Amino acid sequence: MKQEDNKEFNAAYDLIHQNSIKIPDKIAFIDDDQTINYSNLSKKVKSFSNQIFKLGLKEKDRIIICMFDCINFPITFLGSIWSNIIPICVNTMLPKQDLEYMLRDSQAKAVICSKDLLEVFIEIKNSLDNEILIISEEGEKVTTNNNKVYDLSFLINSNEYNLNPSKTFESSECFWLYSSGSTGKPKGTIHIHKSLKNTSTYYAKKILKITSEDIFFSAAKLFFAYGLGNALTFPLSIGGTSILSKDRPTVEIVNNKIKHNNVTIFFGVPTLYAAMLNSNLKPEDFKSLRLSVSAGEALPEHLCNKWSKTIGSNVLDGIGSTEMLHIFISNYIDLITPGSSGKPVPGYEVRLIKDDNSEADTNEIGELEVKGPTSAISYWNKPEKTKATFIGDWVKTGDKYTKDANGIYKYCGRSDDMMKVSGQYVSPFEIEEALQSHKYVLEAAVVGKKDKDELLKPKAFVVLNDNNNETNLEKELTAHVKKILTPFKYPRWYEFVTSLPKTATGKIQRYKLRIEK
Repeated sequence: MKQEDNKEFNAAYDLIHQNSIKIPDKIAFIDDDQTINYSNLSKKVKSFSNQIFKLGLKEKDRIIICMFDCINFPITFLGSIWSNIIPICVNTMLPKQDLEYMLRDSQAKAVICSKDLLEVFIEIKNSLDNEILIISEEGEKVTTNNNKVYDLSFLINSNEYNLNPSKTFESSECFWLYSSGSTGKPKGTIHIHKSLKNTSTYYAKKILKITSEDIFFSAAKLFFAYGLGNALTFPLSIGGTSILSKDRPTVEIVNNKIKHNNVTIFFGVPTLYAAMLNSNLKPEDFKSLRLSVSAGEALPEHLCNKWSKTIGSNVLDGIGSTEMLHIFISNYIDLITPGSSGKPVPGYEVRLIKDDNSEADTNEIGELEVKGPTSAISYWNKPEKTKATFIGDWVKTGDKYTKDANGIYKYCGRSDDMMKVSGQYVSPFEIEEALQSHKYVLEAAVVGKKDKDELLKPKAFVVLNDNNNETNLEKELTAHVKKILTPFKYPRWYEFVTSLPKTATGKIQRYKLRIEK
C-alpha cells in the first residue's frame, strides 16, 4: 500500500459534510413521495449512524441494503459508511434463493429492506442458524412470531446526530456490490472509500462536466454500480439534485420523470433507449436534457444517431463494470463515435490481450483489461476468482474489443460469446447491431450453432418492434445484414421471440440462448 493511498478519509463525510454547510437548503434528493435538502440529509445520516450502534452493530460489521430507490437508500448507505459499517447493496428483483445466498455468503449481521420485501427476509431469517437484525420501513407496525423488526423511520429521525464519522482511510474497506452472477453464483465485490470520490473526479467531472446546476435521473437503480454513481455519488459530489423512482423504469415513467423534474443528465441502457425511440415520445418533453449516457451493454450506432437526432442532445456510450465501479472507457462530449465505447477515461489505462497473451495490434480482437483509481480490491471469499480477475493492478473484464488507428475502442462481445466462423473470429454484437438497424427489429441476440457438418455458424434471436407487420422476415433480414457485413457473418437461422434473457443490468445472457432446447 502506497503511503499516499492511506490518508484518513471517510467517503460519507466527503459527500455530505461540505454541502450541508455551504448549501443546507439545496434539494439533494427527490423521490416518489418526498424531498430532502442537504442539511436534513446530513442529520438523518448521522441519526442512523447513532442508532445502528445502539442496536448492537460494531465497526466493520456488514449490513445488507435491499431497498427500492428512495431517499432512505442514500441515508442508510451513507449512514453505514459514516459508522464504518460495511453496506452491501443488493438487487431488489432477485429471487428468494439468491437473496438468501448473499446473506449467508456475506455473513451480514443485519438487513435493511423495503416493506414490500420484508416478508421474504423474515422467511430467510427463519432458515438461518445465526441471528440477524431486520430493519424496515414501518417496522413498528409489523408483528411476527418471534421476529422483531426494527423501525427504520425511528432510526433516521431520532434527533441524535452529533456522531463524528468513524476513522477510516482512503484504502479502507467501504462497501460491497454483488456481481450479476450471469454465469454462476454472484460474487461480493469489495470497494474502498476513495473509489466513490474517484468515480466522480475522473468520469463525472472530466467526461460529463457535471455542475451543481445539474439534475440527475438514472434508470439504473442504486444497487447497481452504474446507478450508484449516477444517482448518488455524482450529484452529491457537486451539490446537485438526484431524482429517484422506486418503480421499474418503463418508457412512461422515465418520460414523466425527465419532463416534470427538468432533468439535465439522463442515464439509461440500450434496451430502454430502443424502447423509448420505438414509442411516441415527444422531443419537447426532453428539452431540459443536455446530455444522456448509456452503459450496461454496447449502444448500437443507429440508436445513438437516432436518439441525438430525435431528442436534440447527445448520448455518450461507455463501458464500466462492478469491479471498476463505473465507466472507464467513454465517448466524450466533443468526441462521439457512434457504435463505439470511445476512449479511456482520464486516469485509466486499458489494453487488449490476445489468446497467446500478446497485446493485440490495431483492429485485432483482444480481451479488455483495465487499471485505474476505482478498482475493487478483491472478491469476498473467492480466492481463485480473485486471482483470475485481479492481475496485479490490472482487472480482466471478460469483454472482447478492438481498437482502431484513432484509439477508439469497439465492443465485440463477451469472451464466451465470440464465434469462430470460417476460421475467423466473429463478434455477435456486430451482427446484432446490423440486425437492429432494420426498421422492424427492436432487439437481437446472436449465438453460435453447429450445422449438420458440426461447423459453427451464427443463429439470431430477434425481437420485432410494434410497427412490424411482417411475419416472414428471414430472407429480408439476411439481405439486409449482407449489405452491411462480410457475407459469411450473416445468420443461418432465425428464431423470433418476444424477449431476450438479460441480467438485471440489461446485459444479454447469450449463454442461455446457446442451450439447445
